[in-house]
Amino acid sequence: MFVDLIVVGGGAAGFFTAITCAENSGKSVLILEKTSQLLHKVRISGGGRCNVTHDCFEPRELSRNYPRGEKSLIGPFHRFGAADTVEWFAGRGVTLKTEADGRMFPDTDSSETIVDTLLSAADAAGVSIHTSEGVTSIVKNDDNFELVTDAGKTYTAARVVIATGGTRLAAGAKLAASLGHELQPPTPSLFTFKIRDPRIDGLLGLSVSPAEVSIQQSKLRSRGPVLITHWGLSGPGILRISAWGARELAERDYRFDISVNWLPDADPASVVAEKRLGEGKRQLSSRSPFPTIPKRLWLRLLAAAGISDTATWSQLSKAQANELLAQLTTSTFTVSGKSTNKDEFVTCGGISLDEINFQTMESKLVPGLYFAGEVIDVDGVTGGFNFQNAWTNGFHAGSDIAAR
Repeated sequence: MFVDLIVVGGGAAGFFTAITCAENSGKSVLILEKTSQLLHKVRISGGGRCNVTHDCFEPRELSRNYPRGEKSLIGPFHRFGAADTVEWFAGRGVTLKTEADGRMFPDTDSSETIVDTLLSAADAAGVSIHTSEGVTSIVKNDDNFELVTDAGKTYTAARVVIATGGTRLAAGAKLAASLGHELQPPTPSLFTFKIRDPRIDGLLGLSVSPAEVSIQQSKLRSRGPVLITHWGLSGPGILRISAWGARELAERDYRFDISVNWLPDADPASVVAEKRLGEGKRQLSSRSPFPTIPKRLWLRLLAAAGISDTATWSQLSKAQANELLAQLTTSTFTVSGKSTNKDEFVTCGGISLDEINFQTMESKLVPGLYFAGEVIDVDGVTGGFNFQNAWTNGFHAGSDIAAR
């Protein structure tokens, strides 16, 4: 069976590639998905709401949210960026709304809206879809590719796009490697920190925003909301540093110390001095003097500083005040491992960037072979950036194949 384009992988990048090509040409397009589920990550992302993209419309600024791929994506984002994504979905009747942190979701708050839109667009464009049919081999013969699937079928295609997602499961990576591509090792990119510490144990759900986090004996640091969970620390401030430090932290086997400044925008020394002078008879434990620090966390920090529940501000010794300031601005925590952030299985690793033409997403080594999405060594921080990379890659690959 001959097909003009076969897309290996039925996720966001694969669908966007197939739709773009089919809508802009008369070419035959087939998606082969090895599982029974199409667009699985789209369905579960954002707690089932689907974080489609981010409210960041300047290409260079947008590219700064990609620890791997920043420079490579500047050009592609000029040609298809977040504004184009918004326009693409709007043209199909889907309005995206922007939340306070810049994340953009469908106004229905349901990922099914995005799934249905992609499925409908593919159907309308004449894209064929086979599920439960994984590709086991790809061989280049002259100008065409021969693909064999685990269903025992053989296909011939003029163009092939590998869009199998993160290399954690290695399927797409093995296919690329068989065609001569070098792979960067797969490493988790978005993860939370496992921490057991009396200052945060039992405070699950409390959030401090903003906070600053730094990795000790490293240049890694980030700023953003930090969320206390039942296993340790999470939130954008932690996920951002996990993304930028993905490979360094993996080399440390996810065992290291971090420092947390709970009050990066405040002058806690001045506040403590004012309280000692103006509210000397008030107990420190009566309330948190800092709006961003919840009382329950404040009480834990007081205990860590050796300050009793009944101590008043006037009774606070200089040594205790210094220890309290240290807890507020340089709390040290020992990280003993990582946990997956919800269902976000984002990895860095995959096809080396220098082996891909980012204007077209075509392989520099194998003409007619293209890549899109997480199978490439590109990953974004949390907030809709990984989906934006998928839409951008898919647009460029699909457009180039349509024009051939």
